Amino acid sequence: MPYYRRVGEIPHKRHTAFRKPDGGLYAEELMGVEGFSADSALLYHRGLPTAIVDAVAVEEDRGSLTPNHPLKPRAFKTRDLKFGGGADAVTDRRRLFGNADVTIGFVTATAPSPLYRNAAGDELFYVQGGSATVETIYGRLEVGDGDYLVIPTSCTYRVLPHGEINLFTLEARGHIGPPRRYLSAKGQFLEHAPYCERDIRGPSEPLLEDGEDVEVLVRHRAGLTRYTYATHPFDVVGWDGCLYPWVFNIDDFEPITGRVHQPPPVHQTFEGPNFVVCSFCPRKVDYHEDAIPVPYNHANVDSDELMFYVRGNYEARKGSGIGIGSLSLHPSGFTHGPQPGAAEASIGAEFFDETAVMVDTFAPLDLGEAADASEDPGYAWTWSRRGPKPAAPK
Repeated sequence: MPYYRRVGEIPHKRHTAFRKPDGGLYAEELMGVEGFSADSALLYHRGLPTAIVDAVAVEEDRGSLTPNHPLKPRAFKTRDLKFGGGADAVTDRRRLFGNADVTIGFVTATAPSPLYRNAAGDELFYVQGGSATVETIYGRLEVGDGDYLVIPTSCTYRVLPHGEINLFTLEARGHIGPPRRYLSAKGQFLEHAPYCERDIRGPSEPLLEDGEDVEVLVRHRAGLTRYTYATHPFDVVGWDGCLYPWVFNIDDFEPITGRVHQPPPVHQTFEGPNFVVCSFCPRKVDYHEDAIPVPYNHANVDSDELMFYVRGNYEARKGSGIGIGSLSLHPSGFTHGPQPGAAEASIGAEFFDETAVMVDTFAPLDLGEAADASEDPGYAWTWSRRGPKPAAPK
């Protein structure tokens, strides 16, 4: 994260004796990225964060990934995905798309998740309805509709839904953060950035739990391991640093507009390894007298474009069957643009009431089992308004 936070009790100097009321030492844990050369946080535990009493390999089957072949624009409806009673936000995610850089999924969770740690990369959640308490080694975070939650690599956490929560999930093979062009050399948000430190929520107080023989499910580069810890990992009395989970609500993103249509980079909210995340928010639109506010036809020659429609009416997709909770995938190699008639209909519009989350990846997205279960097979033909001719009988 780009700025420093201090939570709970910590000593005056790093790596000095910090004692418990009984005279014993608190155990330091440095959480750092890029080999001590980038952001870090220093946490102080009541127990040893290294004390495990068991480690067991866990089998997992997320289904296969299938290339987008034949290459087509595609659409999917998350409302068609089925989640049984008692689904949780960790083990019941269904994989929609993936490549070597990111796994994208969706879950409707109603039950508490297990304690979990992703040691392969950062995670980003978008809350598409509902609310939850997210408990972490850094403290609690409350999340609700429209919130983005960034969970850094190797942060132990669990999700406790308040009833039902819908989560659009990204699991990176690396780190997710604000675009570097929004930040000063010292990490402060710059004046042209569409959000800033005031919009960000982080844990504000320690979360202290007691317990023995506590299980934590850990994702790592070789798979999943279930550790059993001698003491509860939520035993941190204090921490400080620039690496921690944080929340940003999409309604706090300040759209950038102009006289004519602005390209997607003005909507960028996060960057990850070989992908970006953008927020399309309600906004005053282009004010040149002849402006066409909806996007022009375009070929993203280096990226796949995935759009998740979360609120309002997305003007460029009217007439395509796209609704709230839908996803559209427009791959590299295919020119895409507004639906027929949308450009003409948008002329003279002054405001768009639409909210969407876009993920652009610089490697092709393969299709997961949840994509297969929720695809709208007619979407590719909505521009021509007719599909392939039926095969002639043999």
